[in-house]
Amino acid sequence: MLPTHGRYEYAAWRGRTPYAWPGGALLAVYLGVNLEHFAFGEGLGAELAPGGPQPDVLNYAWRDYGNRVGAWRLLDLLESLDLPATVLLNSALYEHAPELVAAHRARGDEIAGHGRTNAERQSVLTEAEEAKLIAEATAAIRRHEGKAPCGWLSPWIAESRATPDLLAEAGYGYTMNWCADDAPFWMTTRAGRLLAMPYPQEVNDIPAIVARKDGAAAFADMILDDFHERLAQTADGLPQVMGIALHPYIIGQPHRMRHLRRALAEIASHRAAVCITTAGAICEHISALPPGVVPGSEWVR
Repeated sequence: MLPTHGRYEYAAWRGRTPYAWPGGALLAVYLGVNLEHFAFGEGLGAELAPGGPQPDVLNYAWRDYGNRVGAWRLLDLLESLDLPATVLLNSALYEHAPELVAAHRARGDEIAGHGRTNAERQSVLTEAEEAKLIAEATAAIRRHEGKAPCGWLSPWIAESRATPDLLAEAGYGYTMNWCADDAPFWMTTRAGRLLAMPYPQEVNDIPAIVARKDGAAAFADMILDDFHERLAQTADGLPQVMGIALHPYIIGQPHRMRHLRRALAEIASHRAAVCITTAGAICEHISALPPGVVPGSEWVR
């Protein structure tokens, strides 16, 4: 037998129990807007070009463009199309760019936990240090938003063996780290169940544009191909979740925004047939379904 994680059991796509999203749609779409801040002269960070010796001004400034400019252009686009967002927030943004977080708060976007900063990776910490990281990020969101976040995405999607346990113990309802399905499923932890929320590793501007070097038009086409194929697939009667992961320092560049607008406008035009929502609202809906409907609910409590 191969080593396993023990968090969930295999559940084949065929044969699952059908259910629907609010309004009767079978496809739910959410936008995951990653608002991230990075340390200057040290730590981790995505690169536009291979970084030189620290301080790596080129890549630091490229990333900071997202918070200064790109995120505001993305906000305008979301407003023009009346689209909600799930904000995956580094808590360091409350100090670095409080106006940006306030703008998302004002439009009622969901604020989810995304660590303190993407300059660090929680998987290399001791359990006590990781618990402290989660607690500090969570407390900052609770203090500024008036309530604790429901969802979590680890910086760099990095986990230790204890991360799901620590998230459940901290009161989280869902994690985006486990991208193993097209629909949510329940995982087990030492503190009870935790929902695995689909988060895209394909329809995501970092692997698409930074890693694979896809152009802006190709990324927009990927979004639309994914959307229309999923919409067609729901003819099998089973619900799906489509996430679109966006990083303002990448997608907020003007030449990419034009193509993103094309893709999101097309999705918005189908809002009568799909559920355009937030990850938190998806979690709330799933949590209210009876046992036996969602994979894992029959054995995870």
